[in-house]
Amino acid sequence: MGGDYFFNRDLSWLSFNERVLQEAARDDVPLMEKVNFLSIFSSNLDEFYRVRMPVLQAMEKLGKFSGANVSPLLQAQQTIMRQQNLFGNIFRKDVLPQLAEHGVSLLFNQAPPASITGKITAYFYSQVMAFLRPIDVLSDKQFEPKNNELYFLITLLKGPNEHTFALRIPADDLPRFFKLNAEGKTFILFLDDVIRYNLSKLFQDADITGCYAFKITRDAELDLKDEYPGDLSEQIEQQLQHRDDGIATRLLHQPGMPLRTLNAISELWNIANASFVEGGMYHNLKDLSSLPVNLPDLKYNKWPAGANPINNDEDLFERMEQGDILVNTPYQSYDAILRFFNEAALDSGVTDIYVTLYRVARDSRIVHALINAALSGKKVTVMVELKARFDEANNIKWAKRMKAAGVIIVYSITALKVHAKVALVKRINNGRTKYYGLLSTGNFNENTAAYYTDHILMTANGALLREMELLFIFLARRQKPQPEDRLMFSNLLVAGFNLQQRFLDMIGREISNADKGLPASIIIKLNNLEEQVLISKLYDASRAGVQISLIVRSICCLVPGIPGMSENISVKRIVDRYLEHGRVFIFNNNGHPDVYMGSADWMNRNIYRRIEVCFLVVSEQVKEEIIAMVNLQWNDNVKAVTLNSSIENTAITDSTPHIQSQQAICQFLNNKMLQL
Repeated sequence: MGGDYFFNRDLSWLSFNERVLQEAARDDVPLMEKVNFLSIFSSNLDEFYRVRMPVLQAMEKLGKFSGANVSPLLQAQQTIMRQQNLFGNIFRKDVLPQLAEHGVSLLFNQAPPASITGKITAYFYSQVMAFLRPIDVLSDKQFEPKNNELYFLITLLKGPNEHTFALRIPADDLPRFFKLNAEGKTFILFLDDVIRYNLSKLFQDADITGCYAFKITRDAELDLKDEYPGDLSEQIEQQLQHRDDGIATRLLHQPGMPLRTLNAISELWNIANASFVEGGMYHNLKDLSSLPVNLPDLKYNKWPAGANPINNDEDLFERMEQGDILVNTPYQSYDAILRFFNEAALDSGVTDIYVTLYRVARDSRIVHALINAALSGKKVTVMVELKARFDEANNIKWAKRMKAAGVIIVYSITALKVHAKVALVKRINNGRTKYYGLLSTGNFNENTAAYYTDHILMTANGALLREMELLFIFLARRQKPQPEDRLMFSNLLVAGFNLQQRFLDMIGREISNADKGLPASIIIKLNNLEEQVLISKLYDASRAGVQISLIVRSICCLVPGIPGMSENISVKRIVDRYLEHGRVFIFNNNGHPDVYMGSADWMNRNIYRRIEVCFLVVSEQVKEEIIAMVNLQWNDNVKAVTLNSSIENTAITDSTPHIQSQQAICQFLNNKMLQL
């Protein structure tokens, strides 16, 4: 199939980030939640420039877009400019006035009133000045701005001579915002402005002719070698030291910076190939999440947390033997998962614990339990993925602590990430070895569980868990899957072994049922959909008359609604207070639905370059629960939008009944627990 049959993945991702902006613009979103969505948008865009823009720039340079009317690089740049304008309008015309209505004056590109300038100067002298070191960039040829850090470029005259200084804004050392009270209301200034209003204190013997905020964003990918004889953690630690030295992808600067100044620093810092983007006065607006405003009435009301699916007076492992248990975060407490690891660490019958860790919490209770288990003499094997982007240093820290306590640490090879979210416990009870496990759609991370929607299956299904043990044995070999390994799994779907083919087979079964006039439908919920073999099979299914419903949060390369190709495929996105993260696959199977869950998105990286695990939901009760929640999500007409054939987010105009799926799922699960 040609490129016309697939959306560009990066333009699709930018479309998702625009959906985040749309949420910030909604009238029914509380003020401080609007601020949070603006922060998320800014953080996402920074990552896009650090991770994806280098790819687009390289492909443009190699002529990969030569046949396109408008290259994806240019389309991305145009889209970003439009989105940044929308961001500015929301912030200036909505957020700032609403803050003012509540007695908060956030000074945004405006001079402070005379009544507070003394306090600003006092703060500058006592707290800020110690972190400031102006650098004459023409004299110090070794200086280069650090990745994604905030700077001023200051031009000044000392006598007849013109000088250009760079001054780092110390937002990593001090709060980004300075808050003070005066005149019966609250004033908040950017740290940038505290410095800007006091520049004359730094350059007392010169005339300041210009001050321009800027930052440089650099390629954040680590250059890991496929074959490395030493410790992988050492290689990654060395690379992390140089992450900020990557190729510049963007120079973001405030309006008005003279062209001759831009040309001079472009040559000086060798950043001519970067995108030069004129932005606002303030950058790194992801820091809006730390805005010091205490207005709880202007945030979402907390939904009541669901009851723990396991009673405190129940024996955990006996309860798991009675039947599968589903924990749905953040609607239900994560305590059951923490309890699983804590009890496994202390239970005298437990002999072995295996777990994969992809993104570890900063102060992980789970890792503390694993350390306790190892210190208690249990065999603990942990597959730590050191290449989880931007979490490498934290994962290395915990891996070292676990290793020191006697935990067997296994790292993946550099060319293959382990993204599976599984845990296994072996326990001797009455002389017999029994298996207990967790299979999750999200990381074993108690922090992110508070705002990522995920599903964790707690099971004692021996057939499933014995295959999980085989997976851990394979992971310990630290090698890529080979053709002779492909028949190892039948109950689990494992990327690199059988996952892609099994999904293709199940889509094929729906095609066959449609050809026979039998009920045929597919519902899939993913974070990202890119892999063209699977997308092409969905197109085949659509042409055969299979009704396909896709809930795709972020990247979606499938083009819906094209006559003769995808007219039977609909795509929706949901953006609400929680981050949609669970992966669910439902195949009609002639009225006897098969439901799968797991860690795998349908991206090239997930299918071909990672170890992922998906699994069949066996329990009828759990299956009904998952189908009910996915149906609520598909019927969402409040926080869901449809993705059209032009990659645009289109509002759903159905007026009744109003279904906000996250709120409805919260109510559904709470009602379900009350009935038990």
